[in-house]
Amino acid sequence: MSQNCLETLYPSWGQQFVMDEVLFEVNTGHQHLVIFKNDQWGNVMALDGVIQTTEKDEFIYHEMMTHVPMFAHGHAKKVLIIGGGDGGILREVLKHQNVESVTQVEIDQQVIDMCVKYLPNHSAGAYDNPKTHIVIADGVDFVNNCTEQFDVIISDATDPMGPGEVLFTSRFYQGIKSCLKEDGVFVAQNGVCFLQTDEVVTTFKRLLPLFKEASFYSGAVPTYVGGMMTFAWATDNLALKNVDITTLDSRFAQANIKTRFYTPMLHKASFALPQYILDVLN
Repeated sequence: MSQNCLETLYPSWGQQFVMDEVLFEVNTGHQHLVIFKNDQWGNVMALDGVIQTTEKDEFIYHEMMTHVPMFAHGHAKKVLIIGGGDGGILREVLKHQNVESVTQVEIDQQVIDMCVKYLPNHSAGAYDNPKTHIVIADGVDFVNNCTEQFDVIISDATDPMGPGEVLFTSRFYQGIKSCLKEDGVFVAQNGVCFLQTDEVVTTFKRLLPLFKEASFYSGAVPTYVGGMMTFAWATDNLALKNVDITTLDSRFAQANIKTRFYTPMLHKASFALPQYILDVLN
């Protein structure tokens, strides 16, 4: 008999997945992790009752989190990923041939191990790439003690609760600022903006004093229910948000990366935000 996974992200509304088969379940000491099989979405991972990723739609999230900053920058050689233990962002970053090294900081080795085993298509061998450097550590401590600087920094955090909460604090963003190159860009997942509007406002207020530009772009990922997601965008290079479509088309063609969601035109459109978000940011 199948069990159900009822998501607990919101107190009075949610979504439910049939767990056709529980593949793995453990309390890691940091969080409760379960990976299960679902007929509609393939293998699904939840942490502390919140859906993190599914085989079926992960490409939307990972492509938008990666290719928007990477193609906006255009020549990123050193990339830092905070979180992202499922390996999807690492996989997409490594598709950019000009990248020389990728450092990934993940608090929980068990998340990486279980995703390699049960969600192998997410990382697709990326953890074995010689350009990959894995650091098992707290992301906030890492960025505040780091002596290196990076062209692109991507924070693939869980929602701001439990271990992921610290990745939405001012101290984290101050650390990001110190290890981001002058012309670099920082992006982070920032929740479903219709339902998690407070997260957008809080992130905006914390990034604004640190960067010349703090903004957001968006993308709709079906299993992150409630509408489109917002992704935080912070940089001192004002030109990056406004790269023209001809340049994006050229970079995309030259990179010869096959995508299933990202396009240069979608890249441009993703920065157009709905009025209800513009209102709260003002």
